[in-house]
Amino acid sequence: MKKVELLAPAGNFECLVAAIQNGADAIYLGGQKFNARAYATNFDEKALEEAVLYAHLYGVKIYVTLNTLYYDEEIEEVMHYVDFLYHLQVDALIIQDAGLMAYIHQVYPDFELHASTQCSIVNVDGVKRMASLGAKRVVLARENTLEEIQKICAQCDVEIEVFIHGALCMSYSGQCLMSSMIGGRSGNRGACAQPCRLEYQLLEDGKPLQDDAYLLSLKDLYTLDHIPDLIHAQVTSLKIEGRMKKPEYVAYVVASYRQAIDAAYKKEKRQFIKDQKMALLFNRGFTQGYMFHSQDMMAKIYPSHRGIDIGIVTGYRHDKHCVMVKLSDTLKQGDSIAFEHNNEGRVVNKLFLKDHLIKEAKATDDVEIEFSLPIKKGTHVFKTSSIDLLREIQQSYQKIHRHIPVCMTFSLKLQEKPLLKI
Repeated sequence: MKKVELLAPAGNFECLVAAIQNGADAIYLGGQKFNARAYATNFDEKALEEAVLYAHLYGVKIYVTLNTLYYDEEIEEVMHYVDFLYHLQVDALIIQDAGLMAYIHQVYPDFELHASTQCSIVNVDGVKRMASLGAKRVVLARENTLEEIQKICAQCDVEIEVFIHGALCMSYSGQCLMSSMIGGRSGNRGACAQPCRLEYQLLEDGKPLQDDAYLLSLKDLYTLDHIPDLIHAQVTSLKIEGRMKKPEYVAYVVASYRQAIDAAYKKEKRQFIKDQKMALLFNRGFTQGYMFHSQDMMAKIYPSHRGIDIGIVTGYRHDKHCVMVKLSDTLKQGDSIAFEHNNEGRVVNKLFLKDHLIKEAKATDDVEIEFSLPIKKGTHVFKTSSIDLLREIQQSYQKIHRHIPVCMTFSLKLQEKPLLKI
């Protein structure tokens, strides 16, 4: 049985290296146009050439996103870009527009095409329809349950890819018009302003039913404990969301799922706990999502990265412009913090214990943190970044850890030159 593919995101070249050095089998990325993450750094033509060269050296595949919708007047430019990618020998294109998929398949019948999750494919008929247009692989909608995924894999010949980690959309697989209606930025053109991450009020007959909250903001998908289930379902590829994320996030998440996949094939029974490292890298809360019938999916309290809770504000010293905090976890100069119900966060530059400047404080310490604004007593303090953790993860990809197998034969004969074949 062919081993399941681990597919990682890359918003820039550093993320690509981080993913490959931590065990990714394939990378998906976008160019400067026509991809659903217009605000990622992305890859220009030169960077794409370097990405393909680097990835293929390690036997890693490159999938390029063409997963937005196009106007008629853009088709010539799109096909010019497809021509470039074809001759660059990228391994596949990820496409949302069904008409474009059929057209590319007609022009380049040997170009591998993947139907994007934004095609909203949720059943066997949808998968077969994409296959008839030229898709070799279908990325299922994130709303599918494990049981539905199993049925689709059993009844379809094409490859099936599913998301296993990262951001979820409040709308059906990204089919959302809120951003374009409210702010003139279309998610289907790669420019979503994420209005679902804003506060909303729930009213009945004009009266609020509750305080303002992030009523449309979903937690992040987390399926580390369920990798054996997906392998057993015969899914082809397991996909991590995150082309807007930092390389340290990509590196650690890829490494975690690499371990889970390898353990599953070795029949090792391992329970992966949501550790503090993953929460520190990015955390708006975790959910097992629609795939595993979770009833806990909404991140109502805060819509973005919150890190881990490390203490409570006990007061404010106006003379020193310092917030007083009772710690429940360690804190170090260079770490970053944020406060509950407050978007104001910062790097910890000055940390005091009993009026002495210190580099590191331990749990239970009563410390003072330089901060220009008074913070209300009783407010929770969150550590949103750890300088030690970032340095630790950076070591996983700033040096070469993944080796390239090389086969060599050597022959030595009398009165002939030695011959080394590589």
